[in-house]
Amino acid sequence: MSTPGWEERLAAAWAAFDDYAEGGAADFRALIDALVAELPDDSPLAPFERACAWDSTGHSDRAVPLYREALARGLDGYRGRRARIQLASSLRNIGQPEEGVKLLTPELDGPSDELDDAVRATLALCLSSLGRDREGLALVLGALAPHLPRYQRSMANYARLLVEPGD
Repeated sequence: MSTPGWEERLAAAWAAFDDYAEGGAADFRALIDALVAELPDDSPLAPFERACAWDSTGHSDRAVPLYREALARGLDGYRGRRARIQLASSLRNIGQPEEGVKLLTPELDGPSDELDDAVRATLALCLSSLGRDREGLALVLGALAPHLPRYQRSMANYARLLVEPGD
């Protein structure tokens, strides 16, 4: 449980993120730390928001253990899915894309939401880092196809054919 208005203050902090772009990364992280200090000690939101702040300021290595902690504490739902996407991306950034693939592959069969395309895009990057570009391209084309004004069926078929045996 957070204090009244906490979500709104958190959203405002993230909305002002670009104001910290020029040398204010530490100040931004301090702002997030102050907000998460209001949460209960065992809250999964605290390490998640700290991970996001480290990640967004260019420190994937510092974010990874915090994402893991948030998930271990039971972060679920929409934020849990965000944590898995962001953790996979951070793992890729620190040279562990295979872990990112293992983390995100089950998400392809999970409940669908607005993060589906982000799952596919991040998984495609992890696959590409492993030299599995055709699989990554298939995921990206498959995610893009429904958004096209025309050629949806063609692009979906091309995506399938990139990874089908005997293509």
